Amino acid sequence: MTTGHEWNGIKELNTPVPKAVWLFLIVTVIFSIGYWLLMPAWPLGRTYTRGLLDNDQKEIVAKRVSAAAQGRSAWTQRIAAMSYDQIRADPALMAYVREDGHRLFGDNCAACHGMNATGNAGFPNLTDRDWLWGGTPEAIAHTIAVGVNSPASKDTRVSQMMAFGKDGILDNDAVLAVADYVKTLSEPSWAKGKAASVAKGREVFAANCAVCHGDQGRGNPQVGAPDLTDRTWLYGGDIDAIYTTIYTGRQGEMPAWEHRLDPVDRKILTVFLLDKGGKP
Repeated sequence: MTTGHEWNGIKELNTPVPKAVWLFLIVTVIFSIGYWLLMPAWPLGRTYTRGLLDNDQKEIVAKRVSAAAQGRSAWTQRIAAMSYDQIRADPALMAYVREDGHRLFGDNCAACHGMNATGNAGFPNLTDRDWLWGGTPEAIAHTIAVGVNSPASKDTRVSQMMAFGKDGILDNDAVLAVADYVKTLSEPSWAKGKAASVAKGREVFAANCAVCHGDQGRGNPQVGAPDLTDRTWLYGGDIDAIYTTIYTGRQGEMPAWEHRLDPVDRKILTVFLLDKGGKP
């Protein structure tokens, strides 16, 4: 069967549409009409056709979320009413805390502190006992709520390491000297062959750094100043990193979670972190 057209020996066929194609088209049309009648389909300005089945996915999700919240309330109400020590002494509750705390931490904290809470450069390890703002349950809970240098909370913790070199507070020789001295606080062997520099650095430290870090360099949780006598470093403990910190300063920021997480979720996170090994 041809159309009667021919060009240079090439004939234009007039092949009929296969019956299978017609069948699939008919089935598709029937299915579409059935779907339009049964399910939400057509927009009508501010509303839509709900369909004979009245299937509303938004309502279904809302009901499921509500049911999950009701099921969760059986133990979250106990969390809210109990002290931190009571929660940690209850094995059944701690099983919930470990499971739900892992989810909360993964959703909100792991991007900075790592999935195992062991920290990254500039973000503290939360599994050790070295806390910038104190490691009591109340201190941890407060830090989670208001954050650090967070513009989202009027009660945020405020802390800033001054840029002693960049801002011209100290000359470069003084920065080098105090870096040597700070290094000896956690690694006394660093003083070998650097007696003059360490002595000068001790004087510079007393005049400029002791007000926050203390005369012995053991830190002050009231202002978030770290202990410089241990080997736990937020930005690195090699001499170059210490020099950079002193020269350029530091001002880390932690979000305030009081507007995103409710008090029970923040309490679960606090207990979860204590359980990870951060008990003071």
